[in-house]
Formats: sequence, C-alpha cells, structure tokens
Amino acid sequence: MASLKEIRTRISSVKTTRQVTSAMKMVSAAKLKKAQDAIMQIRPYADKLHEILSSLSASLENSEDSIFTQNRAAEKVLLVLISSNRGLCGAFNSSISKTAVELALTKYEQQTRLGNLEFLVIGKQGEKYLKSKKLGVTGNANDIFDNLKFDPVAELAEAIMNDFVSKKYDRIELVYNQFKNAAVQICTTEQFLPVEIEEEEGPKTLINYNFIYEPSREYIVKELIPKSLKIQFYKALLDSNAAEHGARMTAMHKATDNATDLIKELTLTFNKARQAAITNEILEVTNGAEALNG
Repeated sequence: MASLKEIRTRISSVKTTRQVTSAMKMVSAAKLKKAQDAIMQIRPYADKLHEILSSLSASLENSEDSIFTQNRAAEKVLLVLISSNRGLCGAFNSSISKTAVELALTKYEQQTRLGNLEFLVIGKQGEKYLKSKKLGVTGNANDIFDNLKFDPVAELAEAIMNDFVSKKYDRIELVYNQFKNAAVQICTTEQFLPVEIEEEEGPKTLINYNFIYEPSREYIVKELIPKSLKIQFYKALLDSNAAEHGARMTAMHKATDNATDLIKELTLTFNKARQAAITNEILEVTNGAEALNG
C-alpha cells in the first residue's frame, strides 16, 4: 500500500487537474453558445438557398453546361478535412480523421494508389493524423479558425472553386463533424464540387416553374451557384466549430466527474491507511506497556 504522503500528494494533484478541467468546461460552454447560435442561424438560409438552386437548375434545359455542375471522370480528387487546432475534445479529431482516411482508401482507392488524391487540411490535429498515415497533404488553412468570419472563408472557398474550374481537381469533397447537440457530432462527407442537382421524380409541372425571372434563369443560376458554394463551405466550418466546442465541453465534463470520483476513492484509501497506521501505533504502545509490566 502507498504511504500516506504519496496518497496525499496524489489527491492534491487530482484536485489541481479537476480545477483545470472544470475551467475548460466552462470556457467551452461559453464558446459553444456563440458557435451554436451561429450555425443555427445560417442553416435555414443555406438549406433554402440550396433548394432554390436545385429548383432553378433542374428547370433549365442546359443546366449541365454550368462549369460548377459539370460531372467529369474523378481522376484527380481533393478531400477537404476539417478538424480542430487543439485536442482535449474526446474522439472529435480522431473520428473525422479516420473517416477521411477510410474515404480515401475505399471510395477513392484507385486515385490514392496513383497519387491523384490530395488533402487540404483545416485544423492541426487532422494534419498531424494524415501525416502519420503518410497521406498527401497539399496544404493547410489552420489559421482560419483564429478569425472564423465569412470573408476569409469565402476567399478560401473561391480558391478551391478556381482549382475545380481550372481542372486541377475533378471532384472535391468536404469531410467534417456536423453539429447535432453538445454530446453528439455526426461525421459527414459532403460533395462540394461538382454541384449535385437533385433530379425531381415525375414530370415537371407548370406550378413548380411558372415564374417570371428578371434577369433570366440562366443568369440567376450562374450568379447563385458561387454564392451558394461559399455559404455551403462556411456552414461546414461553423458546424465543425460548434461540434468541437460541444465535444470539448462534454469531454471536460466527464474528466471533471472522473476526477471527483478518483478523489473520493483516494480519500477513502487515505483514511483507511491512516486508521491502520493509528491502530498499529496503539498496538505498539500497548505491547510496549505490557512488556514493561511483565
């Protein structure tokens, strides 16, 4: 059994750790509220914009002529992995990194084998994981979380879109954690480019497309697709940001609870050891007195 001093030192160490995890939990809770409000506000807008875009594009006879909707053979692929810059958030980073690697080794196994698959990483933890697996990382944008605003995100999205237009990549997919609640994050794979136009079942009806557009539908779609893509990219980052804070808050909450339980166990062990030491001292005194009397 450990000595009383060792147990006392360990109790003190665990209490210090509990203070740190409790403080991190409160900080993450405060950040989560702001991040959650941001993603909840943009989701309806992004979903409605995508719905309008799909409706308009499906109604155009030559919608496939748009550069962003052209389906090419996926010879060169870019996977955008969105993780976080910091750890201590449970399985947040490892789960999404494993999802990205699995996607590369299954769906894009041929491209990976030929060296035609690259990763663009947003988040130091994801970059670290991919490098440990010796997968090609073409670049990173880890500093984007330092100022998560629409303008810098839109610039990055536009650069990715230009890579698709110039045919540097034939397909681009986003891999990120979708925020559901503080305790649940959903590993999500989403095709970014080319834009997927949902096919409507059944014949087109006038009630769906009997609108007057000014300017033309073609012009609106041409202007709308780039804006929609930037919003989609921004939404993915906001989702990941909120999911990260939720995961960290949950992880720190569990760590704090575990530290509390460990302190209780150590305190009980300490009390038992102290009681045993006191009993031994009493026995020694009693035996010594009996020896003197004898």
